[in-house]
Amino acid sequence: MLKENIKTLRRSKGLSQEELALKLNVVRQTVSKWEQGLSVPDADMLIAISEVFEMPVSTLLGETLTETPADDLKAISEKLEVINLQLARRKERGQKTLHGFFILLCVATAAAFGALTLFNSPYLSWDYSRPETAVMGVALHALEWAFVRAAPFVLIASIVGAYMTRKKRS
Repeated sequence: MLKENIKTLRRSKGLSQEELALKLNVVRQTVSKWEQGLSVPDADMLIAISEVFEMPVSTLLGETLTETPADDLKAISEKLEVINLQLARRKERGQKTLHGFFILLCVATAAAFGALTLFNSPYLSWDYSRPETAVMGVALHALEWAFVRAAPFVLIASIVGAYMTRKKRS
C-alpha cells in the first residue's frame, strides 16, 4: 500500500524520483526502492514524505482516519500526565543542581578571598634572583591580581544566580 501511495502521489505532484529524492535529502535509488517495495522509509522519513505531499502520515500509509474513542483519550492523557511529571522532576533537579553550584561558587570565592587576605601574598618575600622562583612568583602574582579584580563580579553573579534559582514558596 505504501509503495503505491508514494508512487501515485509523486506522479500526481509532477515530481520525478530525482526531484522527490532532492526534497527528502536522499538518493534517487532510495525513492526507487520505496516504490518497488524493496525497503520502507523510517518514521522520520515518513513524516518528511507526508510534509512534501502535504498530507498526514496515516493517509500516506493508507489508513482511514477514525475518531479516537474516549477510553483511548483517557489513556493518552494519563501518559501525558506521567511525562509532564517526569519533565517537572527533571527541571526541578536541574534547578537544584544549578542552585547548589551558585552557592558553592559563593563559598569558594569567599574562601579564596579569605585565604589571600590571611596569607598576605607570601611569595612577595621570595628571592627573585633565582629564575625558578621569579617565574613562579610572577605567575602567582598575576593569578592573584586577576582573581582580586574578578572576584567581586563572580561573587555578585553567584549570589544573584543563587537567588534566581532558589525554590520559590507556593
